[in-house]
Amino acid sequence: MKISIERGALLKAVAQAQSVVERRNTIPILANVLIEADGNSVTFRATDLDIEVVDKADAVVERAGATTVSAVTLHEIVRKLPDGALIQLTDDGATGRLTVEAGRSNFSLATLPKEDFPVMASSEYSANFSAPAPVLRRLFDKSKFAISTEETRYYLNGVYMHVSEAEGGKVLRCVATDGHRLARIDADLPAGAEDMPGVIVPRKTVGEMRKLLDDDDATIAVSVSETKIRFATPAITLTSKVIDGTFPDYTRVIPSGNTRKLEVDAAEFAQAVDRVATVSSERSRAVKLQLDEDRLILSVNAPDAGAAEEELAVAYGDERLEIGFNAKYLLEIASQVDRENAVFMFNSSGDPTLMREGNDTSAVYVVMPMRV
Repeated sequence: MKISIERGALLKAVAQAQSVVERRNTIPILANVLIEADGNSVTFRATDLDIEVVDKADAVVERAGATTVSAVTLHEIVRKLPDGALIQLTDDGATGRLTVEAGRSNFSLATLPKEDFPVMASSEYSANFSAPAPVLRRLFDKSKFAISTEETRYYLNGVYMHVSEAEGGKVLRCVATDGHRLARIDADLPAGAEDMPGVIVPRKTVGEMRKLLDDDDATIAVSVSETKIRFATPAITLTSKVIDGTFPDYTRVIPSGNTRKLEVDAAEFAQAVDRVATVSSERSRAVKLQLDEDRLILSVNAPDAGAAEEELAVAYGDERLEIGFNAKYLLEIASQVDRENAVFMFNSSGDPTLMREGNDTSAVYVVMPMRV
């Protein structure tokens, strides 16, 4: 194999590949990226056996062929080479080495046989649809903060993507929860997604797939089966196993009878929570909200560190209420609001609280209170 490729194109392709690779591997081949050159392009394939990413880049292929080389090492070399450099990759197969040349720099890297590289089995996808990158970005960005990190509740270690009923008809919905807070985000149902099976997309996949969604003009082809999900752009294909488990009935924890309504400027609220939480030694310390007519007092009392209080002008017309929350959870939920106003719906100091953006019901958040 012998190819010439521009540094920028190679860096982009190798960066995506090396981020999938697990740093600590017991199987040496899994630390490698499979490089396959043919025609006038080269593909880079990396896997951790749960996720597989295939990145395609244009290159001048003098001699077709394939080899595998350490993904992290290749990425580090390419990253440190000067901008605009033309990089030549040569592998003759006999020496077990891949030569990387650019200008006066020359590297010789150990390779492993391409035959040893595991390729993810192809799957029959029961649903295929396309969605604009900004739509998918919103679905996953606004829900991923609520993904659970508890290994024992593995079925909560991802975002549940499924078709659901909403007020205006069927929607594509993403839900994540860790038992303390919940995010439910809806988008218009794309054509072809009607028969999509509900799948739990693992946290690592959400992070990797997020890199495909930065281009606002991109359209992502999504394919879903009972066991796998695939996101593809013309240059990159990311295939992942989904979590084998049943996501709990989240509709039971979304309160529908909360009548006490607080309307507050989302940015002001987040900054005030952040300020009063400074005195608490732990980030999980409760922040107390005292609600009176058109007035909100945020307070933290940490006996070992001190106390803090801040008053905000808000829109609130119900009876007096005192309720406590984990400061970190409040901040994370408030930071999801793109519009000016956040609307909180309370019932009592012991019941879950609902939050949405203005009158928009396509993004709904639930947070459990704490004793204060």
